[in-house]
Amino acid sequence: MTLDINLYDYDLPEGMIALYPAEPRDNSRLMYLPREAGEPEHGRFSDLSEYLREGDLLVLNDSRVFPARLRGKKKGTGGKVEIFLLEKSVDGTWEALVRPGRRLPPGTDIEFGDRFSATLGERTNSGGRIVMFHNNGDLMSLIWKHGEVPLPPYISRPAEEDDKARYQTIYAEITGAVAAPTAGFHFTESVFEKLSEMGVEITRLTLHPGLGTFRPITKSDISQHRMHPEKFMIPQETANRINKAKCERRRVIAVGTTTARALESSSVPGGEVKASDWQGTELFIRPPYEFKAIDGLLTNFHLPKSTLLLLVSALAGRERTLSAYHQAIKEKYRFYSYGDAMLIL
Repeated sequence: MTLDINLYDYDLPEGMIALYPAEPRDNSRLMYLPREAGEPEHGRFSDLSEYLREGDLLVLNDSRVFPARLRGKKKGTGGKVEIFLLEKSVDGTWEALVRPGRRLPPGTDIEFGDRFSATLGERTNSGGRIVMFHNNGDLMSLIWKHGEVPLPPYISRPAEEDDKARYQTIYAEITGAVAAPTAGFHFTESVFEKLSEMGVEITRLTLHPGLGTFRPITKSDISQHRMHPEKFMIPQETANRINKAKCERRRVIAVGTTTARALESSSVPGGEVKASDWQGTELFIRPPYEFKAIDGLLTNFHLPKSTLLLLVSALAGRERTLSAYHQAIKEKYRFYSYGDAMLIL
């Protein structure tokens, strides 16, 4: 098995990156890719139930994105500063990406307005900075008021107020993500009703996408890449339902690569999934990989040479995956976070 990242590249024509989501959500397109053999089929996400069957178990990631990008000014000089919050520490400080970080020494005060400010601390091992907030009142309320939705850089427009709701799944519940589990964007109450009526089960876990989502693979040898830890939890009820489905030989389908990573991180040989409280995973799923927990994946179309594309390739095979992507380009699918969906089963 080759470990050259350049073999997971493809050319995406200009204009195929979705800048806005489909409306309504389930009007996005859906490519069904048989995992083993057969040609892709093309439909709409509203028809997802046509590709599933009674007894299938969909596992959702209910992580909720918060407006993690703060724009402030350096106290005294008024110089512009951007702080991208990543994760809150147990001591109440935050790890963040700071721009222009190299020119801002520890002790620099940043003001966001409304008596909301912070002081920059030392650099972290992962390349971020420690940020200590000074606030009067509830910090998260101030972040929601002043922050912007952290749209990925390939969405080449400023974040808008509507993004606070739209860059989110309708079932998002547990706040902590700085990148959305985008495979879930397409679900509507109508889609869930159809699935329930046909006997498809739904269960949930939580994984907060973090810095690893933004870190590209910089080495040509894939095996040299290291994932940034991301926190997840799997409730006991979720583990029980997954393990029951597997014992009954029913299909377990991960909604999103984040869900797949959480399940595979908690599975043991034989496929049993263990419940867990919050823990970190650095699991890097790439070819060759033998999946233990999941039988299928619902996902979006991902960036070339990305860890997400490698995960999809581990499930469907590199050549099969890239062939499907070339068909998606030919059929003018919309790509990336706000784009269309692919179901691999």
